[in-house]
Amino acid sequence: MIKHKGKMKRILKTLIKYSFIILLVFFIILIATNTYVKKLSKDRIITADRAADLDADCILVLGAGVRADGSPSPMLRDRLLQGIALYELGASDRLLMSGDNTKKDYDEVNTMKQYAIDHGIPSEYIFMDHAGISTYDSIYRAKEIFQAGKIIIVTQEYHLYRALYISDSLGIEAYGVAADPVLYAGQELREMREIMARAKDFVKCIVKPPASILGEVIPVSGDGNVTNDRP
Repeated sequence: MIKHKGKMKRILKTLIKYSFIILLVFFIILIATNTYVKKLSKDRIITADRAADLDADCILVLGAGVRADGSPSPMLRDRLLQGIALYELGASDRLLMSGDNTKKDYDEVNTMKQYAIDHGIPSEYIFMDHAGISTYDSIYRAKEIFQAGKIIIVTQEYHLYRALYISDSLGIEAYGVAADPVLYAGQELREMREIMARAKDFVKCIVKPPASILGEVIPVSGDGNVTNDRP
C-alpha cells in the first residue's frame, strides 16, 4: 500500500512537472508570435495626413459592435469617423464597410453604411461586405471579392497589427490608420484576447485558407449600391 502511494506521488509530480513545461513553452511561443506580428506591422501604421497621399483602392473599415437600437458602439463610431475623415482627405474615393451580417437580427454593415451616408458620403461610393465575420475574412474578401490590391485599414491600434500582418501574408499592400481618440472601457480584456487572436491568425496565415464565405466578384472600383440588401 505504501509503495503504491509512493508510486502515485511520483506519477503526480511527473505530470505536474511536464504540465508546467508545456505551459511554459506555450507561453514563450505566444509572446514570441505576438512580438513578431507587431514588429512586422508597426511601420505601416501611419497618420491620416500620410494616408491622404496614398490613393488607395479603398478604405477598409473593420466592423465592431452595434447596439440593440441599431446605432454603432463607441469603438465602431470612432472607426467610422476616421474612415470618413480619410475619404474627405482624398486617401481613397471608396469605403468598404466590412462586418458581421450573418444573422437576421444583427447587422453591422448597414449601420456602418448609413452612418457614412448621414455624414454626406454618396451611397455609390460605399461598399458593404456582409460576410466580414473575422479580421482574416474581411481582408481575404477585400482582395478576392472586392479586388482591392492597395488598402487603408481603419480600426483601433491594438487591432491594426494583426490586420496588417494578415494583409501582408495575403499579398495586399496595406496601411493602417488608428481610430483611438479615447480610452475604451474593458480595453485590458481586449488586449488579452488579441494576444491569442494574433497567435491564431499567425498560424492561419501559414495555411492561408479561403474566407468562410466567398461569392461573386464585386470590384470596389464599381458602384457600391450593388451591395445594398435593403430598399
